[in-house]
Amino acid sequence: MAIIKMEQVVKKFGAFRALDGIDLTVNPGEIYGFIGPNGAGKTTAIRILLGILRATGGKAAIFGRDAWAEAVEIHKQVAYVPGEVNLWPNLTGGEVIDLFVRLRRVANKNRREELIERFALDPSKRCGTYSKGNRQKVALIAAFASDAELYILDEPTSGLDPLMEQVFQECIQEVREAGKSVLLSSHILSEVERLCDRLSIIRRGKIIETGTMEELRHLTRTNVVVQTAEPIQSLQEIAGVHDLKINGEEVCFSVDSERIGAVIKYISRFEILSLQSTPPTLEDLFIHHYRDEGG
Repeated sequence: MAIIKMEQVVKKFGAFRALDGIDLTVNPGEIYGFIGPNGAGKTTAIRILLGILRATGGKAAIFGRDAWAEAVEIHKQVAYVPGEVNLWPNLTGGEVIDLFVRLRRVANKNRREELIERFALDPSKRCGTYSKGNRQKVALIAAFASDAELYILDEPTSGLDPLMEQVFQECIQEVREAGKSVLLSSHILSEVERLCDRLSIIRRGKIIETGTMEELRHLTRTNVVVQTAEPIQSLQEIAGVHDLKINGEEVCFSVDSERIGAVIKYISRFEILSLQSTPPTLEDLFIHHYRDEGG
């Protein structure tokens, strides 16, 4: 049974369709990436899954339960971290963590202490004195200290420094090893690429691509740097070649992934001395989809 199942989910705000028939499936033990620019519909979809918003149409379920009608039961097994964490200013970080942990009926004090140390949080300070990064740490510690079956993380590392981002990624790997599931919405594309088994790209309320990184690499171009014994003739005229630049003896260009075999065959006529090819990153995929969309 799928952990998350969204089928043709629509959400309207007046005449505006924030979600326009999206489908999304997260399987047990899967780390699932959900990417798109601000306003694409990511947070709206997450709020529907959490039972905060009611879908206008379609079906949204977690653990096979209706996300709106059975939200209370669902939340017993879900840990959620938003990108903007607001905490009680007069409580200490430790008190907030304890409150969240008690709500989940989890009493693993060793895990709590371990996470506080790893995230370098001072739990004795009042939340009103915390920076944005420290408020994120409180929410992340509370989430990972719980024994949730599903973690829904919406820009969870916002405000964290690179060292703390590394700790976060280690925690995700531990969650994976424990067989738990994660829905991760992030603008840190390298993070999604490194952590996620599959991902969906959302644009203007529609899922436009879903798959593993390997399945999505066909959507963009591979970068090539080559040196040849003889100057390469008429390379710019070869189908699939783009952004051609000549730097001394080096020739740099990008090539449509489905054309790379034919292009390499062509340049081999000029006796290849060295060749480097770099597969597209998730950021390349992202730019490929959004460069003509104005954001």
